[in-house]
Amino acid sequence: MNGWLSLDAVWYQGRFPAKCLLPLSWFFQGVVKLRRSLYRAGCLKIRRLPVPVIIVGNISVGGTGKTPLIIALARLLKQNGYRPGVISRGYGGKVQDTPVKVDPSDNAAMVGDEPLLLSKHADCPVAVGVNRFEAGRFLLEQEGCDVILSDDGLQHYKLGRDIEIAVVDGDRQFGNGYCLPAGPLREPVERLAEVDFIIENGTKTEDKRFSMRLKGETAINLVTGASKSLLDFTDLDCHALAGIGNPDRFFNKLDAAGLQCINHKFPDHHSYQASDIEFGEKPVLMTEKDAVKCFGFARDTHWYVPVTAHLEPAFTNRLLILLREKNDGHKIT
Repeated sequence: MNGWLSLDAVWYQGRFPAKCLLPLSWFFQGVVKLRRSLYRAGCLKIRRLPVPVIIVGNISVGGTGKTPLIIALARLLKQNGYRPGVISRGYGGKVQDTPVKVDPSDNAAMVGDEPLLLSKHADCPVAVGVNRFEAGRFLLEQEGCDVILSDDGLQHYKLGRDIEIAVVDGDRQFGNGYCLPAGPLREPVERLAEVDFIIENGTKTEDKRFSMRLKGETAINLVTGASKSLLDFTDLDCHALAGIGNPDRFFNKLDAAGLQCINHKFPDHHSYQASDIEFGEKPVLMTEKDAVKCFGFARDTHWYVPVTAHLEPAFTNRLLILLREKNDGHKIT
């Protein structure tokens, strides 16, 4: 068992070592609170862009469904007359200080797997860079964007924000509820009381949250581009792999569709080699986030399952109203 899987068991399956790490968690939580108080007091500088900034993030380590949500939000904004742009740190990529615009034909190893997915599907410009403020300014100057979506920037307090959206994994919630390293939390759960919207990936468990459903019923071949219904795989012996924050979500989806798969878990943002996805002539299904790193050595036995986020109208309506208010505030100042 590798380190990532060991931590996953500690954080989400109640394994004993978590409590041994609590002193380190208390220290981490204290540092987090001190850092945020320094930003609030003005001791650490917050940089603000001249357009509304929408933060999409989470308080836990690992994926919760932010990427399909940002894609849905970018499309929503564009449909309502905005010119959105997306900024991202580009985790797993090699872009550093100078912002770079992501092209759908780029290599995931250079720009990161999630920014590449965003560039392919968000229908708006995407920029990556360590400095999110500079990445946002780059999009304003080069692309004329009038609203910025920041991917995974909830804890990046250096960037001023107008709207905060926190995404929660409906299945795993907050694990054992501890902060790093004893648990999966980057910030205490009470941080959610301060955000503007809480999106729950799956069936919502609290009335104040909004649900998001990820839907995907087809598989696309990595080599030929052909598409098939997942139902076409139900009578076949298949392998499934996932290197995302919560691999079980993908495996459970295939199981619910009636597929019988041998499952293979990889760490989030795993850098795949050909040997990782080779299982003879049996079909192999993976997420699209995995697929963008496998096109170079895939065979016609390899398929990915794209998903789209479906949001509650009550959420989208409230978001657009709040954005108009924030936009008016920027125009006044």
